[in-house]
Amino acid sequence: MEDAAQQPRRRGRPRRDLADADVRRRLIRSGLIFLTEKGYSPVGLDEILRHAGVPKGGFYHYFSSKADFGRVLIAAYHAYFAEKLDRWFLDESLTPLSRLRAFVADAEQGMARHDFRRGCLIGNLGQEMGALPEEFRDLLVSALDGWQSRTARCLRAAQAEGEVASRHDADALAAFFWIGWEGAVLRAKLERRADPLSAFADGFFAMLT
Repeated sequence: MEDAAQQPRRRGRPRRDLADADVRRRLIRSGLIFLTEKGYSPVGLDEILRHAGVPKGGFYHYFSSKADFGRVLIAAYHAYFAEKLDRWFLDESLTPLSRLRAFVADAEQGMARHDFRRGCLIGNLGQEMGALPEEFRDLLVSALDGWQSRTARCLRAAQAEGEVASRHDADALAAFFWIGWEGAVLRAKLERRADPLSAFADGFFAMLT
């Protein structure tokens, strides 16, 4: 008898598990779009379902509640952004400080590409924390801590190469960067222009040199 693993796949509908994974991905993608634009509280599930092309009754097949969906979106955004930071901060074709500059330029271009309608999901939810499930707090802080630790490593590498003075505390600089950068992102979204991002970045790099 021929091994089932060697038999050709039958034509027809895709496997249910693959179809389910695709629907779940669409829901997450739509959720990220709406939460980076509007935040958590103002967005209704109906908007997300329409955008994802998922029937109204289909949501609870994948998520037990809006809060459960929110937790998944925070984790997905954190993973996406950590990967983005690693792509820039581990790029050995650039000097360490140039890697941080490249991240800033890429972030500015990303916001401009969406007409500054989309901000940072973590920052957006942090602004709403008083109205969110308390369990979100630790998830948001953990995401920011992860980004901050990556930035601190990049700054320590810059110190090792003489781009940043050794007298600076890299961890404190990284914390300062993210506190200021999140504020700049919020202001850029409010004003629909890149000036707040550029102003903060210019001040931060001037401080280092």
